[in-house]
Amino acid sequence: MQTQPRHEQQLSRQVAKTTTAVTVGGSLMVLSGLTLAATVIGLAIVTPLLVIFSPVLVPAVITLGLILGGFLASGGFGATASFVFYWMYRYVTGKHPIGATKIDYARDKITHAANDVKEKAEQLGHQAQQQIKG
Repeated sequence: MQTQPRHEQQLSRQVAKTTTAVTVGGSLMVLSGLTLAATVIGLAIVTPLLVIFSPVLVPAVITLGLILGGFLASGGFGATASFVFYWMYRYVTGKHPIGATKIDYARDKITHAANDVKEKAEQLGHQAQQQIKG
């Protein structure tokens, strides 16, 4: 007898979930349709104005876009430069900012590679001199 109420509870939960999903989904579909309709109507109303004022609006939008892009780039470069100077100050003063160990490792690796190339060049130079003499 306990299986019957449990089955009814599961069935009622499933019905509640389905009803909620259908209600929410349907509401969102209606809202989506209304938004689309409002967009089409607004575009139909505004299109003649855009066509009339486009000789003025297009250059104005391009100019504003370039000005805004310039200000954003300038601010971004300034912020980046400030951070780089701050990082370099901390690195030079020995406070080991984030990434300093990787920089040190890369510097050591480059130094070792340069020394290896130097030694190899000296060795090849000595061999070449001996071949010329001998």
